[in-house]
This record gives sequence, structure tokens and C-alpha cells, in this order.
Amino acid sequence: MAYLEKFNHWLNSKEIDQETKQELLSIKDEKDIEDRFYKDLEFGTGGLRGIIGAGSNRMNVYTVGKATQGLADYLKDNFNNPSVAIAYDSRNMSKEFAKAAALNLCANGIKVYLYESLRPTPVLSFTVRYLKCSAGIVVTASHNPKQYNGYKVYGQDGGQVTDNAAKAILSCINKVNDFSDIKVLDEKKAVEKDLLIYIGEDIDKVYIEKVKGLSIREELVKESAEDLNIIYTPIHGTGNIPVRRVLRELGYKNLQVVKEQEIPDGNFPTAPYPNPEEPAVFALALEMAKNLNADIIFGTDPDCDRIGVVVKDNKGEYKVLTGNQTGMLLTHYVLSSLKELNKMPKNGVLIKTIVTTESVRGIAEEYGVELIEVLTGFKYIGEKIKEFEMDGSKNYLFGFEESYGYLAGNFVRDKDAVIASMLICEMTLYYKKQGKTLYEALLELYEKYGYFKEKLVSFELKGKEGQEKISNCIEYLRHSMKPTINGCNIVRKMDYKTSIEKDLLKFQEKIIDLPKSNVLKFVLEDNSWFVVRPSGTEPKMKVYLSVTGNTMEDAEKKIEEFQKSIMDIVNTSLE
Repeated sequence: MAYLEKFNHWLNSKEIDQETKQELLSIKDEKDIEDRFYKDLEFGTGGLRGIIGAGSNRMNVYTVGKATQGLADYLKDNFNNPSVAIAYDSRNMSKEFAKAAALNLCANGIKVYLYESLRPTPVLSFTVRYLKCSAGIVVTASHNPKQYNGYKVYGQDGGQVTDNAAKAILSCINKVNDFSDIKVLDEKKAVEKDLLIYIGEDIDKVYIEKVKGLSIREELVKESAEDLNIIYTPIHGTGNIPVRRVLRELGYKNLQVVKEQEIPDGNFPTAPYPNPEEPAVFALALEMAKNLNADIIFGTDPDCDRIGVVVKDNKGEYKVLTGNQTGMLLTHYVLSSLKELNKMPKNGVLIKTIVTTESVRGIAEEYGVELIEVLTGFKYIGEKIKEFEMDGSKNYLFGFEESYGYLAGNFVRDKDAVIASMLICEMTLYYKKQGKTLYEALLELYEKYGYFKEKLVSFELKGKEGQEKISNCIEYLRHSMKPTINGCNIVRKMDYKTSIEKDLLKFQEKIIDLPKSNVLKFVLEDNSWFVVRPSGTEPKMKVYLSVTGNTMEDAEKKIEEFQKSIMDIVNTSLE
């Protein structure tokens, strides 16, 4: 169906409310109509994400309803007496979308456990496991701008659904042909029939206790937690209550919250792009730090699964750490502490994604821990944890991705900024007691394991034309990439779409044992590398770069030169 046909179908449908029709009628730009209707909002391997508004390519109660009806059909086909846990964050329309999904599931005879107020994404992951639900839904667009919202689906293991389950759910969604196929039950009737159950504090308590149980150096924290000076910003999101509660109960008394960013607000008035990867979100926290002399500053994104960290450098100036740097610090702290305290289990394993820093490879080797790589997306880390739990082959210790997501423990199956905030404070306290800042600890790790420098460059390419440009660029790099960059040979090419890794010097090939994905990785003979992939959540193409240097200055110089070379190639392919 062409976009204008879809547009008119919405206008003429008896199932579409008048307010939505009025929004559509007010559109004057045909390009806007095309963007709203040229495709259906895609249900990817994690669910939906898009701009809030009317249209088949937008987040609204109808696209949420269609996805949920498909999910309901899938659950009824695969489970006896299925149940679903639902949580939502502080974004605009999150509560409305969560309730719409709940009442649709209830109309299909599926029991729903719905949080009575907003909760972090990792709490939903835990809840699915704790209540032994068949699936979970969290309404969030993570760190996207305020115009966005999203809908992520979780399996019964508490992890985001991965490829096979997502395909099966998508097949059911595609069979929902009309809005009249979407069932809805009145809220009062859903409660009366015991199909809709509101949940809250009881599960919070269990989750918080489990998070506190992940503390590695309990005695240090018990004796010295009040010596640490902390500034925290929830960036108008869901982290405020659980993060502060965990730290308070562990004894961290000197914790100050950025008041202007404390209250949940889907308009994110102080942070238009509420992403802890962006240094700008810490402007207010840094202003506070001038008077408070904080040892650590950190912020969590709206659904509290990502965390950004700010520390004092060796000049006394505050510096925002990259996700890779925080991951390197946490990896070393977790493994070295477990080893020192004789808590290291046999067959320990560390997991990272293919675009995440190689700096932890040497750390894993030193502590006798296996390092496993997965595709980009924490759902693949969760999938591995499930695999290890089922076959008992390995003990999961820690996992992270460069995009500021970290997880210790196995009672949550997604990145968890509540857990990460607790470990980051403990780690900072540990180094403080040794007379070191976290930045000084990072420099010691670089000196020991190598000076790694990484960078991410994003290209925003909106609409149908943008998607075509992304596709064409990746195809160009797949088939037309030159064998050298600045005189340095490309020695390995990993094509995750074809599942083939080529050794370009030995002319050998091997199979990549990972799910297929339209991603390319090139490794050069000096161990620098770059990856190109389309974003799964935004209209962007992402380019990841990594180099190693003999010193920090050397690494920084190399990454600048490498970036220029790669950007020249990418820009040429986008023309």
C-alpha cells in the first residue's frame, strides 16, 4: 500500500479517533505525510522505537496496539496461561502506551502485572524473572530526544527478545491486518477479572536487596562509605529513587542530587538530548561540583539502564569518561577484587560487544577469565548469560558495551545503571582509600595494558532517502573498500551479514558464529580498527574507530588521523 493510500485509510477508518485524524489533516507538507506512512514502524529485534505522532511510522496507541496484539497471539501460541510484566519510564506518553498494551493483553485473556508508577528498564527485566512471566514490555526510548518513545519486548528469561523470537513475534504482528483486529478490555473489567494486577514496592524491595548483594568489598563500604562525596543526576528519568535508595542503604551519606534534573519530566527541559554520553547533560552537576568537591559525578539516562561518569583528571579538572573507559575501569576492579578476595569462580567469563574497547582483553588474560564477543546490543549479552545458566559451562562475571551499558550479577538480563552506580561508587571509594582518583587509576591501567583510544561518529540520515544512503554506503564499503588506509594494510575483514571473516594476507576465510547483521568491521595491521553499522534505534549510521598508541598523546594523535581518513572514505560513499 502506497503512503497516500495508508494516509487515507487512517483518515477513513472507524477505529481511528478524531484527535488523531485532526493531527493528520493539519499536515501541509507532503514529505511529512510520506515519512509518516512510507512504512510501518519496524518491530526490530528489541521492539519499536520512533517519533511520537500519528501515522504508521510513528509511536502511537495504534502502532503499539498492533505490536501488542501480535505479541498476544504469539504468547497464546507458545505458552499455557501466559503472563506479562509491564513497566514504563518518564517519557511523554509512556504511561498511556503501557496501559494500552496492558488492556490489549488482558482482552486476549493474558494476565498482566503493571507497575503503578515509572520504573527503570532493568527493574522490568528482574520482574519478568521474579514473577516467572512469559514476557515483559517496557515503554521507553532510552536516551533518544524527547520526540521519541519506544516499546521493548523481553522474553521469559528477562532478556530482550533476540532474533528468532523477534521474527516469530513479527510474523504474528504482520497478521494483524486491521485496527479492528486489536482487542481492548475496559480497565475496571480487567481488574475485576484478575487479569490486571498493579505491582510496586514489594518487588522493589527484593530487587534493591539483590543489588546491594553485588557489593564486592562489603567491609570497605561499611566502614568508609560516608567518606565519598557524590553528585548524581537522574536527568529527569527513572533512576532517582532506586539509585539513591541503594546508595543510602549502603551508607553513602554524602550524596547530592542535581535538583533541576531530579523530577521526572518527558520534555527533558535541561537536557534536550538526555544521553549520559553527552557531556552537556552534566553542566548543572559540574556547577554544583565547584562548591562540593565531588569525588565522583554520574548520571543515568531516562530508563536508567545507561550511566555516564565524570571524574577529576590529574590537573584537578572534571573530565567525562567514555563508556569504554568506565568499562575498562569496572572490568579491572571486578576481576582484581574477586581475585584478591578469593571470590573468583572457575570458568569465569567477561562479555563485550564487537564495537567495544579491546583494552579489556589483556585484563581478562591476566586474571584467567575468558573474553567473549557478541553483536552490538545488550540483548546478545543477556542471551549468553541464559546459555551459561542452562548448560552450566561458564560463570558470568561482568559484561559491558561502549554505549555506557554495564551489568554484574545474573538476576537482571539487561544493562543496569542501578547496579553500575553502586559498583562505580565502591570502586571510587576503593581508589580514594589508596590516595588515588579514578582518573589516576585509569592512567595506571593504560600504562599497564596499552593506550587505547576509541571514538564514535554518527551520521544522521532521516527519512526514506536517508535509509537508502545508509544502505548504499555499507554496500560500497562491503564491495569497494581499498586494501590500505594511509599506507597501512587491512588484514582482516569481518562481514556480519554474510557471517564471513577474511584474512586478507593469508587469503583464508572462516565462519563468524554470530547472528547475521548488516555490519562491517575492518582490522588493520597496526591493530587499529573501524566498524560501520546502521543504528537500530535512530535514523543514523554509526562508525566506530579504535587505535592504540605508545602514550596517551600518541593515541590521541593517531585517532585524529584515523578518523580523518575513515571519514573521507565514508563521506565519499555517501555522495
